[in-house]
Amino acid sequence: MTAGGSGPTLVLVIAVGVLVASGVTLLLERSLTRILLGVILLGNGVNLLILLGGRSGGAPVIGTGPVDRMSDPLAQAMVLTSIVITFGLTAFLLAVSYRSWYLTGDDEVPDDLEDLQIIRRAERDEVATTDLGGEGPDADPEQVDPEPARRRLRRGEGVE
Repeated sequence: MTAGGSGPTLVLVIAVGVLVASGVTLLLERSLTRILLGVILLGNGVNLLILLGGRSGGAPVIGTGPVDRMSDPLAQAMVLTSIVITFGLTAFLLAVSYRSWYLTGDDEVPDDLEDLQIIRRAERDEVATTDLGGEGPDADPEQVDPEPARRRLRRGEGVE
């Protein structure tokens, strides 16, 4: 914050922008390690942004100074909550990343069978069948849970 308490400095605003931009860029990668780092950077950028939204000043304890010169305790409470949520998400992503590395020896996220089907349709310029609606939940084949794709592949039915 600036010395007069009028608002955030340009350096802090640029730091928020760099942290959030770096975090989003890393989230778009296919490696779970980079996704984890992206979540951490994005969380820190958002925490700094929330703190910049609050009023700067003294400690928000009644009796230590005038009320109009205290910092905003709501922003601080929101950042503490956000830190806990980011920590929990980081622990979950670490567990998923470790499990993926343990099972496959790699932490890269593979393509789904459905993603491959969409890519094949896009290459052939196929349009998916249109759902005209009005069938009801039991008669609509799109609403019925299909058998998992891997079982269909094992039987030799194919995914085309």
